[in-house]
Amino acid sequence: MAGATFLSTVQAPAMLGARGVAASPSVSSPAARRHAHIQVCCKGSVEGIEAAGHEERLRFRRRDFIGGCVGTAIGLEMVEGSTKFTGVATAADLIERRQRSEFQSSIKDTLYTAIKAKPELVPSLLTLALNDAITYDKATKTGGANGSIRLEISRPENSGLSAALDLLVEAKKEIDSKSKGGPISFADLIQFGAQSALKRSFLDAAIAKCGGNEEKGRTLYSAYGSNGQWGLFDKTFGRTDAQEADPEGRVPDWSKASVQEMKDRFVAVGLGPRQLAVMSAFLGPDQAATEERLIADPDCRPWVEKYQRSRETVSRTDYEVDLITTLTKLSSLGQKINYEAYTYPKPKIDLGKLKL
Repeated sequence: MAGATFLSTVQAPAMLGARGVAASPSVSSPAARRHAHIQVCCKGSVEGIEAAGHEERLRFRRRDFIGGCVGTAIGLEMVEGSTKFTGVATAADLIERRQRSEFQSSIKDTLYTAIKAKPELVPSLLTLALNDAITYDKATKTGGANGSIRLEISRPENSGLSAALDLLVEAKKEIDSKSKGGPISFADLIQFGAQSALKRSFLDAAIAKCGGNEEKGRTLYSAYGSNGQWGLFDKTFGRTDAQEADPEGRVPDWSKASVQEMKDRFVAVGLGPRQLAVMSAFLGPDQAATEERLIADPDCRPWVEKYQRSRETVSRTDYEVDLITTLTKLSSLGQKINYEAYTYPKPKIDLGKLKL
């Protein structure tokens, strides 16, 4: 009788039930299972083999069989190692997510309070965000939602927006004073200012549907509002500020521009008549007057009518969801988002000072 035996002990995160593998006794805790040992035993036997050719084939099969066992052992080691590495990376990622989420909540709270004190600036905050982002040029990959409007506020198309910018500058001081991960960029602040302004307008519409009863309006907005649609917008957080003004001539004066000029500008950044219609509130302080101009255009008319009908419904779903989607796309133009922005190292614990 000829025989071969291979024995190896490896660490593995799971039990094997294949023939030729003897598993260790079951372990109850996850930590213990991770470090459980598996004994891999591979055995082959040959009886009655006399020819040299048969012996050679046997040696090949033994090598193949043993090599398979070795491969299994190495594979198990790799799984164990990669599991540990993945666990560390996931933990760090979760910490950063929590840090960014906490900072974002602080930003929204500050902006909510600031806008509540000056609700008349809601239209200007919307136009400020639009004019900052609409400077994007696809050919040169320049402009976009980069905060450069703070350097362009004296241009004719930005007339009347300085009060909205001043509100954000004051809010920034409070936000930065609470930040553990550095100051917020103007690029982020301007777009989140528009988000807060929109939420304020959505809430005001719900209150109006309830005859001015704020409590009932808040209940209506909570039940039917679009708060759950902001997920992607909130993730687009970590824009970088431009350090110089964008080129002039990219932003129309919305109060004087023809509808065709408005459409051309929206098309230039990858949008169209539908997005122009849904953003009518961003084009000036009088949304009704803006829509009266847009509805005369055959491309915009069906969309304006669609969103007007939607605003008459209880939920206003079509209007609010499309508006959030459009703002999300617009607010990311020209930006490579830094998803580690505003994170910070956690303080190390001195184990020597712990009292046991």
